[in-house]
Amino acid sequence: MSLDKSFDPREVERRWYERWEAAGWFAHRGDARPAYCIQLPPPNVTGTLHMGHAFQQTLMDALIRYHRMRGDNTNWVVGTDHAGIATQIVVERQLQEAGQSRHELGREKFVERVWQWKQQSGASIMGQMRRLGASGNWTYARSDEMREGLPAGYFTMDARMSRAVVEVFVRLYEEGLIYRGKRLVNWDPVLGTAVSDLEVDAEEEDGRIWEIRYPGEGFSLTVATTRPETMLGDVAVAVNPKDERYASSVGKTVELPLTGRRIPVIADDYVDPAFGTGCVKITPAHDFNDYAVGQRHQLAPIEMLTLDARVKGTQYAGLDRFEARERILADLKAQGLLVSEKPYQLRVPRSGRTGVIVEPMLTDQWFVKMDGLAKSGLEAVATGDVQFHPEHWRSTYDHWLEHIQDWCISRQLWWGHQIPAWYDDAGKVHVARSEEEARRKAGGAKLKRDDDVLDTWFSSALVPFTSLGWPEKTKDLETFLPSSVLVTGFDIIFFWVARMIMMTLHFTGQVPFRHVYINAIVRDAEGEKMSKSKGNTLDPLDLIDGITLPELIAKSTVGLLKVEHKAKIEKYVRAHYPQGIPAFGADALRFTFAAQATFARTLNFDLGRCEGYRNFCNKLWNATRFVLMNTEGKDCGQDERAQVSLSAWDRWIISTLQRSEAEVEKGFAEYRFDNAAAAIYRFVWDEYCDWYVEIAKEQLARGDEAQQRGTRRTLVRVLEAALRLAHPIIPFITEELWQKAAPLAGKSGPSIMLAPYPKSQAERIDEVAEREIALAKEVVNAGRNLRSEAKIPPKDRIPFYIVGQPSEATLTSTNALMRVSDLRVVSELPGSDSPVAVVGPHRLMPHIEVDPQAERERLGKESARLEGEIAKARAKLGNAAFVERAPAAVVAQERGRVAAFEATLHKLKAQLEKLTAKT
Repeated sequence: MSLDKSFDPREVERRWYERWEAAGWFAHRGDARPAYCIQLPPPNVTGTLHMGHAFQQTLMDALIRYHRMRGDNTNWVVGTDHAGIATQIVVERQLQEAGQSRHELGREKFVERVWQWKQQSGASIMGQMRRLGASGNWTYARSDEMREGLPAGYFTMDARMSRAVVEVFVRLYEEGLIYRGKRLVNWDPVLGTAVSDLEVDAEEEDGRIWEIRYPGEGFSLTVATTRPETMLGDVAVAVNPKDERYASSVGKTVELPLTGRRIPVIADDYVDPAFGTGCVKITPAHDFNDYAVGQRHQLAPIEMLTLDARVKGTQYAGLDRFEARERILADLKAQGLLVSEKPYQLRVPRSGRTGVIVEPMLTDQWFVKMDGLAKSGLEAVATGDVQFHPEHWRSTYDHWLEHIQDWCISRQLWWGHQIPAWYDDAGKVHVARSEEEARRKAGGAKLKRDDDVLDTWFSSALVPFTSLGWPEKTKDLETFLPSSVLVTGFDIIFFWVARMIMMTLHFTGQVPFRHVYINAIVRDAEGEKMSKSKGNTLDPLDLIDGITLPELIAKSTVGLLKVEHKAKIEKYVRAHYPQGIPAFGADALRFTFAAQATFARTLNFDLGRCEGYRNFCNKLWNATRFVLMNTEGKDCGQDERAQVSLSAWDRWIISTLQRSEAEVEKGFAEYRFDNAAAAIYRFVWDEYCDWYVEIAKEQLARGDEAQQRGTRRTLVRVLEAALRLAHPIIPFITEELWQKAAPLAGKSGPSIMLAPYPKSQAERIDEVAEREIALAKEVVNAGRNLRSEAKIPPKDRIPFYIVGQPSEATLTSTNALMRVSDLRVVSELPGSDSPVAVVGPHRLMPHIEVDPQAERERLGKESARLEGEIAKARAKLGNAAFVERAPAAVVAQERGRVAAFEATLHKLKAQLEKLTAKT
């Protein structure tokens, strides 16, 4: 039962995870216990574990482990998303490197190639999740297509899930909720597909804004634009109806430069009179706001770009949009119509996959009608059937559903769920579950299938019920729907959370989950967004295993979109990680995430916290080694007939454990993982290790047989409970230590994860012991402060005087923790120059032989030093420039320093006056 001298996370993590998974302990149980289910937000099959994943999955795993230990029938449903765009890009790049293209292969062969890549390289993230300790139900919903490699749950493109997707599409179409139409969408001209808002990154960039004059008869209007090439598609110039400057122009026409077309001047409230010139060019075919204006005024849109972003239909036909921009500006300047050109900060929408600027384009797409679905989604939250944590995110959800637009669900890709729609020669569409069914509907006519695939978010929205076996009425649907909680980020409340609620309600009549916990977005220590181009991204596995500086630099600078970023990134890495990143282990990383899981919008990840929680793990390990060395082979009170004597300290730690257990339970119930982690940390480090273990040494050394038995029993039983208490957050180290400590506490079992979770017992809370120990701790802390003020070396034992009869608990603790050679209980303190502390009914004073002259000199020098520090700090605070420009936290810190210096100086002067009065 011996324990290694130090904790080796890697060896412990590997050994225990393999055993957990091989034993099948992550699986759900087919019994009548309360069900607890979590749906993993399915990561992209192309993805690798990033900090956001690791944060979310730590919280989900903590919840699953907690409820598994509470006896619930837990099912963490895991799987991967086929990630249409991302996966197609990966395979297309492989083909490009081999000198091929998907068009050369053809659709069927290309899809086969994607499946080959999927079987060989897909779902590597699931292996990385295991490194973190995720206890997902890996074999659940595993399809025939996923039999190779590690079990990874469902795959959204497997046959079973795909059948469900087709069923949903067909039913929605038959209900009149899916239609095909020409609408404005975000378009990636490189990928040649529509993309969702989530796949578009809009960030501030340095750009230009141009003012262009549109001539009228007897007047002219000047418009401002950041996309002058789109003027070729203008159909009007709009002004605000309340703008008196242009009132006389409304209803007239102006000439659209370079085209010879005349366009009307219209009035619309959309126009902000204060922006630019107060005149806005209206291009409905290439701007979402303009499209809405065009519909209000019944203006036919003019498409001036092809789908590969080249100009069409004018003298600039065939030019790339940015080449056309330069030509158009030159021609405008030549005609005296270019009024001005200025630098301008603008939000540029770029495709998250290709980096290219997306264009709003009018294209034929498939849409879902959302009005009716949105009403049911709003009602589910209004009635409390679905609850948000924190609650304020409900307003974000409500706002989007109250202003919802129809959902574009088609993508112009080859990888994905191909839309189950076929066209006959007359162009009539036949939506069916199979081509055979479509032919029957078409009366045997020749058919061609729609080339488009469904938006990846469409199949993801169905996961809460399709992963449980729908459309069949399965036992799992009955047991695990609704699931208990969805853990996700606020950035996909619209794209995923709301759609899951609407779709699940529509097809099952139930909500998909009871609670939605919105976790913070992980940023770097300075609060900056983590970005490959900044070099501030962190790989969770590097925090677990460690990485050298050269390896980290190489990893951070590979695959950059812009080579010029390399030097900046290398500089950042060298400055922030000069020694690389040490190995913290999975438990320390998990504890760091849990401790920072507040209800805040963002989490600024601090590597220093990882070090602190690694120290916590080492502290727990060393405490367990002490307990084992002092209890193995000895009487630990398992025989209930043997006499046991419990001291106030024993009763206090048992009582404190009950309060900590209640605090942790409350933290998990309220999704305040930070509070649960803090309660565990305080109990283990502050109460058990720093106080009780030290007291136990004294009690084991001086107590009689019954007292020693009581101390050993308390040591092992409280430790064993604390390990179970901490297991959901730090599973690896607690398993390793529990296996050693549990038998001494009379517990047994194959794994801590199958042991019952500690539950607070109110009857074991001992307020009398708590009050006694609170006073004993105050006395010890006061004694330590007196020693510190008197500069007594820590190794030296000195006598202390105490007024008032101390309790047995106080006597034990002063001897164990105050380095007291003799505690003299007196009715009055002797006359002395030594400092005195008042603690409740006690007055405490160290007995120190002091040379008055030397002590006066020491106090005088220290007083002078403090006065100098106070003067410098006051001078800084008296500098208006410092107070105004420095961060508020820095100013507050400086004021705090002054207050601390002054308080210490006051004490020193009082001691100096006392010494002077004696001479």
